[in-house]
Amino acid sequence: MNNETTPEVTSISRRKFLRDTAYTAAGIGAFGILSSKAQSPQSGKTLKVAVVGCGQRGLAALGDFQEAARILGHNVEVVALCDVFEDRAKQSAEKSRVDPSRSHWGFDSYKKAAASDAEFVIMATPPNFRPVHFDAMVKAGKHSFVEKPVAVDPVGARAMLASGELAKQKGLAAIVGTQRRYDAGYLRNKAKIDAGAIGPILGGTVSWNHRVPWIKERQANWSDAEYLVRNWLNFTELSGDHVAEQLIHNLDVANWFIGRTPQAFLGYGSRIRRVTGNQFDFFSCDVDYGDGVHIHSMCRQINGTYMNIGEFFRGAEGQCNGGGKLTGKEVAIEEPKLESPISGVQEHVELIKGVLAGKPLNTIKEGTEATLASIGMRISAYTGQLVRWTDMTVNTKSPFYALQLSPTALDFEHDTVVMPSEAPALPGEPWHKKA
Repeated sequence: MNNETTPEVTSISRRKFLRDTAYTAAGIGAFGILSSKAQSPQSGKTLKVAVVGCGQRGLAALGDFQEAARILGHNVEVVALCDVFEDRAKQSAEKSRVDPSRSHWGFDSYKKAAASDAEFVIMATPPNFRPVHFDAMVKAGKHSFVEKPVAVDPVGARAMLASGELAKQKGLAAIVGTQRRYDAGYLRNKAKIDAGAIGPILGGTVSWNHRVPWIKERQANWSDAEYLVRNWLNFTELSGDHVAEQLIHNLDVANWFIGRTPQAFLGYGSRIRRVTGNQFDFFSCDVDYGDGVHIHSMCRQINGTYMNIGEFFRGAEGQCNGGGKLTGKEVAIEEPKLESPISGVQEHVELIKGVLAGKPLNTIKEGTEATLASIGMRISAYTGQLVRWTDMTVNTKSPFYALQLSPTALDFEHDTVVMPSEAPALPGEPWHKKA
């Protein structure tokens, strides 16, 4: 599958290797980490990995996995590169210097990764495919790195939770790409907040206001399925809208710092300028965490507008800017000890270390809760209705509980794709499949 939100391919090029090596050296000095101490158990092991989704994000994640392995003193063997498109699969093999026979394509190519001798699988497809692909990897006994968001609707999110529990039962590692949880600044501020530095969090804001990353115009020879996947970022059915694809990072920080999931969402948004797909241009939402704690959550993808990405929390005795400046009481904490200053690399370090130490890390629950927060915000904005957390998780009588966007991952695999409308949702009208 093609995932292109990263501005440029950064997998295993010489430039990336030199850059990451330099950053790692800087991090060693900053955190007092010695390379000999960074090595994990069974140093010198060859880690076998497969990639499902060979766009820019997939190859970048592969590069991060390789760098993490290098830091820990291991080698990496890429045993399968899987993508919908033949050209993408072959190009990824060439870029990654992998034997072309290890590249596979088609909507069922993920099964090649499941059937391979890979120990680890990186999943970086468009989000609507992830519940099906993750389930297959867990059943095949693979340790998984799953990009965010992990689903596009409540049905898919609940499926991810079930597969995540199965992974735990089988002793498999499974982490979600919410990399702020592996960043020194965020870890430090989270520890300070837990130690009472700003007192109980009373409210705040989270935001991802930026430009449209990319669009694809439909080509005459593309089928509906190909157009949807080539232009997945602009279709809610494939991406979950940009509230899920990007703002999820900031919502995850809110869940993490506050220490619980939201109770309700009341939001709005609109589509004014987008030229393909059916997503909104912007969202604004009151996210109610209960006990009087409200977070203003907003995101925008409109070129030429003010850009800001981050989080702000006000506590009873201070305030905190995400992983940045914190003002409040002086508290004693243990400094984060990281092998890499690059959070995208560190998350793979933790994945590998946990597996080799026999303590597999599983963050599917946290990643799915962040995904559900983005889905709840989107449903509220699309419909104009108040959406409760329970509407998506336990209340089977809610019209949103059984919501499943179409076409589904299996529609693509079974060649039963029906093209969705490119018209956006209309708040105030009865909820529909775009919710």
